[in-house]
Order: sequence, then structure tokens, then C-alpha cells
Amino acid sequence: MLLVSTAMYGAHAPLLALCHVDGRVPFRPSSAVLLTELTKLLLCAFSLLVGWQAWPQGTPPWRQAAPFALSALLYGASNNLVIYLQRYMDPSTYQVLSNLKIGSTALFYCLCLRHRLSARQGLALLLLMAAGACYAAGGLQDPGNTLPGPPSAAAAGPIPLHISPLGLLLLILYCLISGLSSVYTELLMKRQRLPLALQNLFLYTFGVLLNLGLHAGGGPGPGLLEGFSGWAALVVLSQALNGLLMSAVMKHGSSITRLFVVSCSLVVNAMLSAALLQLQLTAAFFLATLLIGLAVRLYYGSR
Repeated sequence: MLLVSTAMYGAHAPLLALCHVDGRVPFRPSSAVLLTELTKLLLCAFSLLVGWQAWPQGTPPWRQAAPFALSALLYGASNNLVIYLQRYMDPSTYQVLSNLKIGSTALFYCLCLRHRLSARQGLALLLLMAAGACYAAGGLQDPGNTLPGPPSAAAAGPIPLHISPLGLLLLILYCLISGLSSVYTELLMKRQRLPLALQNLFLYTFGVLLNLGLHAGGGPGPGLLEGFSGWAALVVLSQALNGLLMSAVMKHGSSITRLFVVSCSLVVNAMLSAALLQLQLTAAFFLATLLIGLAVRLYYGSR
């Protein structure tokens, strides 16, 4: 399950690149997010209806659904902050500094779940942050462009590195919300004695309502399914399945395990980008891969 989730995370960016028409995504991002949440909700409802997971006996525990509203709100705030952050910094700066959410997740993991990390485990998470920053700074390169940074930025021309004071504050807020949303959801799922499918049903119901409101309030633009292709449908389906897999990881594993899945997916992302988008792997990619391997060994290896 972890391997499948890692592959899906890594395939997201290359699949999204294959959706481009004339260098841009032809559909509204809010449409993709809304359809992803709706697909998760339908899959959870289907699993309960066909009996893959048993419905709890007695009165349906609707009161236990309320805490998931905060979880959906945190995820929604995190997803939308990513969009606004781009106004106050360049893409390379964002990709490097956003790795600070690894540290914020570990902080909330220790505070909220009262787990103590050893010095060895702390060092492993620092290596994960370094690996993410290293990969974002230049793990892939367009053969026809020698500019540093992500290929998309390089293809558009040299963009000076910059971040405004407001952008820095928003980035810190984003990292804190991202870490809190993951740990809070893990805490809910582990404390409630409910089937995972039912907990996901609660979470994604609120998620659909929230994203429906955001989509409707986003102003004029393409329709809900306008611009969608087979590749776009595959992006939505893979993201929905990956979300369900991640909820299982957080219920039976931890938010820290999720961090390692996301970091390991960088390797899959790079390999698929090189194969499908004709991008070159650089020395920074191999260094990032080495750092991820060391981090996994330090955190999960024998003491």
C-alpha cells in the first residue's frame, strides 16, 4: 500500500503536465479538487454499501462527524494558501521553503500525540527536509535550458529569487496549517472506534461542501468538466485513491510515515518526468535520493 501511494504521489506532476494544452492547464484547478473530493466520497459510500467495511451497530454516530469539519477546513485552507503564496515569491523559493512543513508536522506530532522523537529520528527528518530542498532547487533540468531551478520556471525565462515579508508570514502559516491538518486528522481517526470508511465519509462530505462553495465563489471561468481529458480524469482518480490510502496510513501508521511517502515519491516523480517529459536528471536528484535513503535508514532502521 505504501509503494502504491508513493507511486501515485510521484506520478501526479507528470500526469498533470500531460494535461497541458498550449502550455497551460485547460481546466479550473478548483474543478479538479472538487471532483477529487467527490470521488473519494463516492468510493467511501460504495465500500460501506457493499459491505467491504461494516456499518457500526446501533444509532449512527453522527455526533462524531462534527470534528471532521475542522479537518476539512484545515485541508481547504492549506490547499488555497498554496495558490496565494505564488503571488509573493517565485516558484523555486516556494518549492524549497515549503519543505519546512516536514518540521511543523513533526512538531505537532510530538505535541498533540505526545510522541517523543529520538535524536536519530530528528536527524532523519532534517535529512528529509534537506532532500526536498535539494530536489526542488534543481533535481530536474530541461536539456534545452541551462537555467537553475524547476524546468517549468526555466522554460519561462529567468525569474529572480524573491520573497516578500508577507509571503514569508504566509509560508510559515501554510507550513503550520499543513502540519496541524495531518496530525489532527490522525488524532481523530485513532481516537474514534469507527470504521475507516465511515470516518472518511464524514471527512469528505465536509470536503465536498467546502470545495463546492470555493468553486462557486471563484468567479466566472470554465465549467466544472470543461477542458477535461482522459489524462485529467486519471489525475482525479489517482489523487482520490491516494487520499484514501493516506487516510489508512494515518489511521494505522502515522503522519511521519506520510512524510516519508511524500519524500520517496520525489524519486518516482523524477524518473517519470525523465521518461515522459524528456527532462534530465541532475546531480541534485542523486544527492536528494541519497539523503532520502539515509533518512529512511536512520528513522526505521535498527537502533
